Amino acid sequence: MAIILEKSGDTHRINLEKPTAGKTSAGEIVINLDWSKGGIFKSLFGNAIDLDLGCYYELRNGKKMLIDGLQFSHGRGGDRHHVTRQGCYDMAPYIWHQGDDRGGGASSGETILVNPVGINEVKRIIVYTFIYEGVAKWSETNAVVKVKVPGNQDVIVKMGQQYSDKKFCAIAQLDFAGDNSITVKKLVTFHDGHRDCDKQYGWGFNYSPGSKD
Repeated sequence: MAIILEKSGDTHRINLEKPTAGKTSAGEIVINLDWSKGGIFKSLFGNAIDLDLGCYYELRNGKKMLIDGLQFSHGRGGDRHHVTRQGCYDMAPYIWHQGDDRGGGASSGETILVNPVGINEVKRIIVYTFIYEGVAKWSETNAVVKVKVPGNQDVIVKMGQQYSDKKFCAIAQLDFAGDNSITVKKLVTFHDGHRDCDKQYGWGFNYSPGSKD
């Protein structure tokens, strides 16, 4: 069984086990984006649908950053053990993007991991996806975000049959209360890009054009 957030604004709270000796017994928190990579879109246009998963994050010490394939392209990423533009699992921010699924070839989509050891150092995460190349065909993606916490039911946010011509979508917000809990909220709002989404949700970053190539 899973918890499905049906409408924008719907929420579900997840409680993790209390930490023992500075650690939690829960395994890694998984934020996964999966989508249909072929189907009608591929037969009509000849290309698989390529979505990119990313997130804005804010820590309790005030640090803010965003992570996605544009940010850690051109050798700016790294493994989970070192702090790079891909994040870091072992130390702050305790958030790490597993990597860019170029061309939508992987069956499991894209994944961001959150280390429960640092859960109370994280304040909020907004999970987003964008279409890097091509026209917006959201209705063909069947995109689904799953938040998985060991020992709890998966929390699922489905984009549904969306027809926006905007290529950037904020899918879900995760609020960390500082008490070993996470509240997942369905958003599914569409934007012209990173800057437009930033303005709506109050992140305050500066942007410049970027490329993964």
